[in-house]
Amino acid sequence: MMSIGRYAPALLALWAGAPVLAADLEQRVQVLERQVGALSQLVLRMESLQREVQQLRGEVELQENAMESLRKRQRDLYLDIDQRLGSAAAGNAGTTSAPGSASEPIPTGGGSSLVAPPGSTPAVPDQAPVAVTGVASAREEHAYQKAFELLNQRRYDEARAAFLKFLQSHPTSVYSDNAQYWLGEASYVTRDFERARSEFEKVLSTYPSSPKVAGAMLKIGFIQFDQGQPAQARATLDTLVSRYPDSSAARLAQEFIRKKNL
Repeated sequence: MMSIGRYAPALLALWAGAPVLAADLEQRVQVLERQVGALSQLVLRMESLQREVQQLRGEVELQENAMESLRKRQRDLYLDIDQRLGSAAAGNAGTTSAPGSASEPIPTGGGSSLVAPPGSTPAVPDQAPVAVTGVASAREEHAYQKAFELLNQRRYDEARAAFLKFLQSHPTSVYSDNAQYWLGEASYVTRDFERARSEFEKVLSTYPSSPKVAGAMLKIGFIQFDQGQPAQARATLDTLVSRYPDSSAARLAQEFIRKKNL
């Protein structure tokens, strides 16, 4: 029979070291448990962040829908204002008064402001006024009405192209001043302010006797305000009120000045 005496020292050493090994093992287990706990917390946090992201996406979609509705309402308001102006100034959107009415020509002064500095001479328009004919042909009337219908249908790019083609084909038509104004409007309602302002200024320089001049000045003032030029907007609108005090555009200008505290 083998004696264990010869192995006793080794066994005693192992027995003595067992608590140390157990403690070390327990410590390692605790470290692993902490790591697993940290990973679990991280997973929970990631799931929470994913839920927050989904919620934010939903809120962004709601905001985008609200903004689109607001833009639509604004476009509708712009068109309504223009239709009111057209009704008051020209009887309806498809008619215009005879050329040579007693409207004072409006200087554009290069486009930055419609009010000349004190003591200065108003700038001469870059383009000479167009003498429009007094009677429209059936072809002219059809082309104009087609362009205006596109605008009413909110097909703004097509309307802009149609009005531009009309002006190129019929530059002296009885409808040419209206077409020029609505060409600016087609850009204005889509907030292409630079192009709209340029087109409205052409109403002033090319058709200074048109009943659309007051409406064009009103829109130029609105654009100047939207472009961060409140002082120029106020000067333009004041000029409008001074020169056309009884017009619908003047009343809208005064209302705008009050609401915006210009």
